[in-house]
Amino acid sequence: MKALVLSSGGIDSTTCLALAIKKYGVNNVISVSVDYGQKHNKELICAEEIAKFYGIKHITLNLKEIFKYSNNALMQNSTKEIPKDSYAEQLKETEIVDTYVPFRNGLFLSAISSLALAINNNEKAEIYIGVHLDDAAGRAYADCTKEFIETISKAISLGTYEKIKIITPFVYSNKAEIVRVGLNLKAPYHLTWSCYQGGERQCGECATCIDRKEAFKKNEAIDPVAYKR
Repeated sequence: MKALVLSSGGIDSTTCLALAIKKYGVNNVISVSVDYGQKHNKELICAEEIAKFYGIKHITLNLKEIFKYSNNALMQNSTKEIPKDSYAEQLKETEIVDTYVPFRNGLFLSAISSLALAINNNEKAEIYIGVHLDDAAGRAYADCTKEFIETISKAISLGTYEKIKIITPFVYSNKAEIVRVGLNLKAPYHLTWSCYQGGERQCGECATCIDRKEAFKKNEAIDPVAYKR
């Protein structure tokens, strides 16, 4: 069986990749990134570097056309700024955070499921996605919740003759617990990118940077990447 890992180049997906490789071996794992017009496209470069680190095949899907109408703060053409507060603080002011990309995970999982069947000759495959409790908490991202993942997983299974199975190893875990797993697996966190801002260094101020730094702190571990602040 093959495993495809949705790779954003970040902590969660890189830990998923480490888990999949441990289970199936490098010859049976493929990492997949999505270019959707994000301003933090550094994550695409990082995802490729992580794949090279493990010696596995990497594929980048282009879904920019679908998302080009969105004025979400993550998009290159957006008029909005990336918030510099935690998700908890943002949700005090709004129901939907500015970094929510409309139905992103639904589209990603659908596209990768189609890809998995195409490149695997309609054989069974597993797709790993690193959704976790911190993103689902307070519905910061509705398409990261357990309920959403359970529902779309069933739809994908039905729509692929039960050939494709969605694997969510961290749906009940927070980011600190994910980092703990990754440290034990010696995941290449030095190659990862979590920040929603563009640039060469991670900002240290956006919600994803805040969560990342806190996760390493809780594990009493050194975060191996550099920050602007």
